Amino acid sequence: MDSEELIRIENLTKAYHVGDITVQALRGVSLSIAKGSFVAIMGPSGSGKSTFMNILGCLDKPTSGSYYLDGVSVGQMERDQLADIRNRKIGFVFQQFNLLARTSALENVELPLLYSGGDQRNHRERAMKALAAVGLADRADHHPSQLSGGQQQRVAIARSLINDPQLILADEPTGALDSRTSIEIMAIFQRLNREQGINIVLVTHEPDIAQYAQRNIHFKDGRVVSDERVAERRQADRELSEMAVEETVA
Repeated sequence: MDSEELIRIENLTKAYHVGDITVQALRGVSLSIAKGSFVAIMGPSGSGKSTFMNILGCLDKPTSGSYYLDGVSVGQMERDQLADIRNRKIGFVFQQFNLLARTSALENVELPLLYSGGDQRNHRERAMKALAAVGLADRADHHPSQLSGGQQQRVAIARSLINDPQLILADEPTGALDSRTSIEIMAIFQRLNREQGINIVLVTHEPDIAQYAQRNIHFKDGRVVSDERVAERRQADRELSEMAVEETVA
């Protein structure tokens, strides 16, 4: 595996059995993602993109084929091994923020640390640093009901950062947000990718959201049907247009 690759997928297949019926969710997918990438995964319902993301996130195993993450073959690891990879290398952001309602923003961000062990004395410091990275250090004591939808998603992003992941997987992260708030969230993802080198792979149905990524991969019927680089000029223009927004969340 090339040292500049973070992810390599080779002839990946995934089949589900529903009674006597076999559903082929992935049909021989092969691709690589370089370190430092920001990739959008697109496709209609049933295209295989969610199955692909579950395998990338070590939440599921392929039926056949290979998945290498940072040079390590993880596709056929056992459940405990996959859980360890998730805890150490991958952060997750979902459409629904999945925050604990009776818990402060700071405590929600700290939550993954309870499962990772290690020195608990620096948990609060790490959680505050993650909140600061998404512009919410001054909302640490607020509960989800006291935060807007965009602020709740920023808490969820901070939670995904808490274990210093190499990779953030975001599943429709703007799906529950209005247009302006979606721009703010995408500006945060761009900054994390550009300034901290965090690799980001997101699923979206929205072409406008996909344009914030560097690369758009389209799935259909379990296969990759297109793999395109977002025009550098277009992305640069978009980044410049969002500088004012980034200031509001810095």
